[in-house]
Amino acid sequence: MLEIALHLKQHFLENNSLLKIKPFFLIVFFILLPFVGQSQTATLKGIILNKSNLPIANVNIKTSSNGTTSNDNGFYLIKIPANTNIIVEFTHLSFKKITATFNLKNGESFEFNPVLDSQIEQIETIVITSTERNRVEGVTTIKPEIIRTIKGAQPGIENLLKTLPGVNISNELSTQYSVRGGNFDENLVYVNEIEVYRPFLIRSGQQEGLSFVNTDLVQNVDFSAGGFQAKYGDKLSSVLDITYKNPIKFGVSADLSLLGGSISTEAISKDSKFSGIIGLRYRDNSLLVEAKETETNYKPKFADIQTYLTYKFSDKLHVSFLGNASINSYNYQPESRQTNFGTLTDPLALLVYYDGQEKDKYQTYFGAFKANYFLNDAITLKLIASQYHTTEEEYFDILAQYRLGEVNSNIGDENLGEVEFSEGIGSQLNHARNDLDALITNVEHKGSYNYEDHLLEWSVKYTHEDIRDRIVEWEVIDSAGFSINPPNIDKFNEQPYQAYQGPLVPFQNIRATNNTKIDRLQAYGQWSKRDYIGNHEVFYNAGIRMHNWTVSGKDITSKSQTVFSPRAQFAIKPDWDKDILFRLSGGLYYQPPFYRELRNKEGVVNPEVKAQKSVHIVLGNEYSFKMWERPFKLVSEAYYKNIQDVNPYTINNVRIRYEANNVAKAYAYGLDLRLNGEFVPGTESWFSFGYLKTEENINHQGYISRPTDQRLKFGILFQDYMPNIPDVKMYLNLVYNTGVPGGSPSYANPYDYQERLPDYKRADFGLSYVIVNKDKTYSGWKQKFKELSLGFEIFNMFDVQNSITNTWVRDVYSKRQYSIPNYLTPRVFNIRVGMQF
Repeated sequence: MLEIALHLKQHFLENNSLLKIKPFFLIVFFILLPFVGQSQTATLKGIILNKSNLPIANVNIKTSSNGTTSNDNGFYLIKIPANTNIIVEFTHLSFKKITATFNLKNGESFEFNPVLDSQIEQIETIVITSTERNRVEGVTTIKPEIIRTIKGAQPGIENLLKTLPGVNISNELSTQYSVRGGNFDENLVYVNEIEVYRPFLIRSGQQEGLSFVNTDLVQNVDFSAGGFQAKYGDKLSSVLDITYKNPIKFGVSADLSLLGGSISTEAISKDSKFSGIIGLRYRDNSLLVEAKETETNYKPKFADIQTYLTYKFSDKLHVSFLGNASINSYNYQPESRQTNFGTLTDPLALLVYYDGQEKDKYQTYFGAFKANYFLNDAITLKLIASQYHTTEEEYFDILAQYRLGEVNSNIGDENLGEVEFSEGIGSQLNHARNDLDALITNVEHKGSYNYEDHLLEWSVKYTHEDIRDRIVEWEVIDSAGFSINPPNIDKFNEQPYQAYQGPLVPFQNIRATNNTKIDRLQAYGQWSKRDYIGNHEVFYNAGIRMHNWTVSGKDITSKSQTVFSPRAQFAIKPDWDKDILFRLSGGLYYQPPFYRELRNKEGVVNPEVKAQKSVHIVLGNEYSFKMWERPFKLVSEAYYKNIQDVNPYTINNVRIRYEANNVAKAYAYGLDLRLNGEFVPGTESWFSFGYLKTEENINHQGYISRPTDQRLKFGILFQDYMPNIPDVKMYLNLVYNTGVPGGSPSYANPYDYQERLPDYKRADFGLSYVIVNKDKTYSGWKQKFKELSLGFEIFNMFDVQNSITNTWVRDVYSKRQYSIPNYLTPRVFNIRVGMQF
């Protein structure tokens, strides 16, 4: 074995492409190589289906020496001894048993996709002796087929998350979401156990472009809205855990629409050692932005390429690479805008004429290596190393000249809808030259030890964040030709009635240059166990996280802090006739500050900012039942958060600005309900309801609603098809959210402005016709495709005028301030073509 390892070392040293890998990876790689090939095993894998070609979960696969179960997608993988006849059994309580014999070579990976038939015998009492992991952990699983089928104005996983209870998205141009009273920065996102990051400077949804997660590459999606285990990182709100595919065959898929397109390719080598998938995407939001009330010249270019590659050196050592390169270019030249508001008896309008432009660029590059070493059947060791680099530019000079006036409301008048009397005339000049360069490096070791019903998991992770940031941003406002001073100047000018003799200064002015470094050391350990109390099945989980971080940099006094986060879960499935599970989880959750949380509104970095902490308790219940002879599930969760050392912030569109101090405390509580199942045979749909109340107390001024206090939420995802033409399918994605606070100027004290934005109501409808189905045979040009579909979509089907923020305009005569809503997209039509080869 030593000779084999030395031979492999020499082979890879002679390969020039390996020289591109950092020495650190070479050292780890060579340390692991001597262990290669110690066992003579082969791999058996595949997808277990029923007669309707639907995947079957929880099928028991066992040999004389080991066993496993299929996951929610029907996929299984099991190691068997090589070069000998091995009998494998596939059993499930609802299906007939299948037995097959295999004799595979050492290192061989063989795909076997059995089809199970229904049991003939009727079983009066079914006792389930295994509990699905996601049920006991409080994790919601979304099938990748639904993600790729249900599109939207901003397609992707986030488009479906907004229909789940507790998740709020009130901006169809954005992929950012808030969960149970948290903000956008409080959500963890993992891809194959690798934490991913977002750009920093984006301030509006239409600048975002693409979500990091490429849905064409997704194999599994898990989401937790709170009470998650210690193995997940230090955030206060949620975890989105994505698994990318390990392909088992060659395939090509493409999707084209008026909003852009994507193409992906997956393949596997003949010996099944190397597999990979690669995806390219292009996004153009012109169709959506040009439908808004602001007339613009808009030239966006959002594109990225992602790949996930895996090489199996042996059954024991698997090495993977996740790579992403994203280039977003946003050129925006507003021309004019007219917004009508007010009441029927007192209609008003804001007319704005623009001059200038905005040019933004966001370039992000991400690469990660992951090595899995299966020491034996009980111990798995992992090494993950990743690096994220983003360079961002935000340049704009935009002059806006406005008229605020009364609107002609006389029906039949030729000047109907035009401004006849101007109550206010003014202008506003916005300037920015913001640059940011961030480099984030991670190295992590993870491991697990599985002994009988006990599972031990641990990790040690080091992170280095190097962020260089320059902010030059100012705003000048005048009304009727007179400059308006900022609110922090005691003597507010009274022009034109009284002459102002003080200096003329910008209304807002931020100038700062920061070179900040943050070093983090994180570790966790957790224990899980399945057991029985009498005939009742139970699940335990307990763990603790440690997080130490040090903030340093130019003109910054170094500051180091450490926190410990204990967490626990308990679930019980009573031995009842009905399939009911109860779950209790919670703990002490911390969120050590990221760079954006350290920088205040003036651009100054405060290294003294503490980690926000929350005592989190979640009580859940899952009830699985059959209705109309089809499976359904009702999931209910009640939660409470007591949050201390809160870092107050304001939200403008998707831009968050922190106070960079810990002068507040807060709480959040609510109830989430979700009913999902086959309301239509063969399709999954769900209905969601959420109630939330979250308030904060800043500097002991009393409790007020937090910016994310979205009190009520309803979500529906419904799928159907024509009974006589099943190839014609439809979906309805409907969301209703009550309005959040946010109608106040960014400079104002939030205690003086508690006006809520209007309720958010949106329905997206899609209709598709499957021209080619992979389950049928065709002749002629159709046989070139595995699947081919043509779709038609209506975004914002009822043409509701939703708004995300307000523009505040002063009437120079009455001294009143008017809140002018900034409306989101109206009704938009889209055409889509999907294909697989």
